[in-house]
Order: sequence, then structure tokens, then C-alpha cells
Amino acid sequence: MAQQSWILSVVVIVVLVLAGVGSAAYVYLKEKPSPSNRVQVVEGSNVTVNYIGLFGSGPEAGRIFDTSIYGIGSNPAYAKALEYHERGPAKNYTPLPVYVGGSTPSGGYTLGNLSFIQVVPGFWQGIVGMQPNTTRTVVIPPSLGYGPTDPACVLTEPLVQTLPAMQTLPGITFQKSFPGITAATGEEFSDPLYGWTDQILSANASYVTLQRLPYVGQTTELSGWPVTVTSVQGNTNGTGIITVQNELSPAQAGHLLGNDYLGTGPCSSSNNHQFIVTDVNLAAGTFTENFNPEVQGQTLIFTITVVGYWPH
Repeated sequence: MAQQSWILSVVVIVVLVLAGVGSAAYVYLKEKPSPSNRVQVVEGSNVTVNYIGLFGSGPEAGRIFDTSIYGIGSNPAYAKALEYHERGPAKNYTPLPVYVGGSTPSGGYTLGNLSFIQVVPGFWQGIVGMQPNTTRTVVIPPSLGYGPTDPACVLTEPLVQTLPAMQTLPGITFQKSFPGITAATGEEFSDPLYGWTDQILSANASYVTLQRLPYVGQTTELSGWPVTVTSVQGNTNGTGIITVQNELSPAQAGHLLGNDYLGTGPCSSSNNHQFIVTDVNLAAGTFTENFNPEVQGQTLIFTITVVGYWPH
């Protein structure tokens, strides 16, 4: 990004090699020069910092995933990552109080009117040795950031899917699948996932039977991308099979944010029922939903400026 070329300008490069469990981990530090006679941040200190966080790897490399600076966070000229969240007005963008060390009391602690928190290891380790009012760029691998991708939070689904035209569900399952819908015989409603019309054929205290009523060629949204009904095979008694095609392309992999409306995906609740489509394999007829937070498993680049400093 042309607007951010100043962020990555480097005058001095310092490489720290930190011992990890079974392997070496590393933090790259890129720092603007500053007078050598000033105090330096040491482990155990408290600081406040402004920062810009970019992805250094993956499909979203170079995009901002978080920042404390209003002029960058609110400016659409700076490309944002899929899970970036704007903080609202300028008053919500403030320097981050950070404890420079590996352990803090649960939930952090308060000094004056500031609440200090513990950050990922590569972040606080990158601050060590900085001087007040200086800026440093820190490149953090997953081992010193948010850790590797958790395979248990990744789900592979078929591009072509089928579901029954008529289905009987326990009452409690119906309410979870169709929240807010009254289970009354004859009730018609828009399917919350597929968008087509559903009709309740019968309902009692224990079970609900519904009929799905799509038509061939109908296109709707499923979790954030188009889904097309390619076949409706019905029988006279109302049973049958509905076939749908997820309209995804390999070029979208890593750039498409989906919503797990029903909350049934792995690790869904821990990531606000969001996932990223990380792979579309046309040959295999599959796509992959990654429910890990976007920062997990990626190299991160932070540009950090020390604003305030309280010695240990």
C-alpha cells in the first residue's frame, strides 16, 4: 500500500533470537534511530503505546487488522483485513497500556486511571529496549503471537449439498434451527439460512414437520455468498431431495468472511460465529471454513510507538 510505505521504512535492523520449546523463535525489530543517552524500556516496565497491526503472511498480507490510531483505523484508504473492527469515534482510539513482561494478574491491573494488560509475547518483547517517543516495527511469528492454526476449528464442506424437502424435527431442534419462528401448523416463513419459503405441515409439543419450497434456479445467500438451487426431486407425498450449489471460486479463498448463523460450526461461539473461507477446491468439489481468529497462524507486523513510560 503506497499510503503505508512510511510504516516499513528501516534505518536499523535488529534481530533477536529467542529460545522456544523444541525450536527457535524469532522477533525482527526495525527501529528508527534515537539518541543513545535516553532511558530504555526494560522488562517489568509499564508503557502506553500507539500501534498499527498488519498481516505479514497469508492472503491478507499487508492489510491492517488492528490499530490504536484514529486517522488510520477510520480511513478507508488503508486496506483493512476481513475481521477488522472499527472502534467508532476518535475518542475510542487511545494508546494501549501494556505491561512489558510475561505475566500479569488475571484481567490485568490498574495504575492511576489506566488498566494495563498482558499482550502476546512478541509484542512486549519487541518493546524491550525502546526509548520513549520512538517507533519500532516488530515482525512476530505465530509462535510468539496467537499460536498456530487449530485444526479442530477447521471444517471442509462439499460445494454441492443436499437436504430433504420435508423433515420432521424435535421441537427443541426446530427452535434452535429457526429462532423466532412460531411452530404452528400452516405457518409459512422465510428460511433463515437459504431464504426460500418453508411451511410447517404439522406441529405439536414434541415434533415439527416442515416442507421446504424452493424452485430450480432460485439463488439465495448462504453465510455470505450465493447458493443456487440446481434440483428439486419431489414425490407426491411431499418427500424428496433438494440439491444446492455453493457458488464459490478459488480466487475467493482467504478473502471471504462467512457467518455461521446457526452456530453449529466448530469453535463457532469463540469467534463470534464467523469463519473465513480459506480454500475452494473445484476438483475435489469442496470448500474449507476456518473458524480460527484471522490472526491465529499468521505472521504479524506491528509498528509501535512508545507514548508513555513508567520504569519498573
